[in-house]
Amino acid sequence: MINYLLGGTYPITAFLGILCAFGFTCLLTSKLSRFLPKDAGREFAHDGKLSAGKPRGAGIIFVCVFVASALLFGRLNVEILIYLGLVLVEMLTGYLDDASDKPWGEFKKGILDFVVAVAVAATFVHFHTTTVEIATFGISVAIPPVVFYILAIILVWGSINVTNCADGVDGLSGTLTLITLGTLYVVFNIKGEEEDFPFLILLFMVCILGYLWYNATPSRLLMGDAGSRAMGIFISIAVLMTGSPFFYLLAAFVLMMDGGLGLLKVSLLRFFKIRILKNTTTPLHDHVRKKLGWSNTQTVFRFAIIQIVISVAAIYMMIL
Repeated sequence: MINYLLGGTYPITAFLGILCAFGFTCLLTSKLSRFLPKDAGREFAHDGKLSAGKPRGAGIIFVCVFVASALLFGRLNVEILIYLGLVLVEMLTGYLDDASDKPWGEFKKGILDFVVAVAVAATFVHFHTTTVEIATFGISVAIPPVVFYILAIILVWGSINVTNCADGVDGLSGTLTLITLGTLYVVFNIKGEEEDFPFLILLFMVCILGYLWYNATPSRLLMGDAGSRAMGIFISIAVLMTGSPFFYLLAAFVLMMDGGLGLLKVSLLRFFKIRILKNTTTPLHDHVRKKLGWSNTQTVFRFAIIQIVISVAAIYMMIL
């Protein structure tokens, strides 16, 4: 909006937008955190009781700042406006769960995530072709729209839930999301096909950084489902917009392994009575802390290092 009022001086408004997004995230997080619901501590998580009493649901702050910054400083179209609305919806469903005295059940949250995933997939298919590029090999593949639609729903739903499950250590999911989004930003710049969406990635990243200012160990507050679910859906939208949705497997590898293995383990046991990973505690961030003795800081740094190495290798394959 401001970009158009200033006559299209996009680099200047982009610079101001990034500074404002970070500044207002820090300011509002500091001022409003006392109004957030308090965490009760997670009974089954490793050291979960240490989070009891901390403000929870801070995702409502940095996600709202992100959306406001995008509206003010970004170059928008109908598609992007729909995506921003869906990010808000996912954040609000997470926040209502964070603020509820009785946590929402898995079935209720899963259905809501599915509805949002359907909306994202339908929007993308409407505005884009279903030809995807295998980014690391430079191969394009035409996927039938119905098949693409189903795969996109799985991608969005899975991204929301693995990112949510990876949120259990101070700074972990936020840091991994930063690396994943940074990787996708580089992909956009290598391909050079999309001009407007990469700026939204930068805005989201600096809002997460503003949150991490207060979430670094020892944390003062927690993002809750309001933050993790919003991050998950935004990652899925960003990877769809690259035109290389399968690149998610590399760009979000650690998020997928950390949160996804637990989902797989529980799903196989619940629906098919198949027991896997008997000696592995999930999410993996609980396993390495409980079984391997890693500290919270070691967990965040080592998981981040693994993802950075994978991202660098994947990007190098793209530019060969």
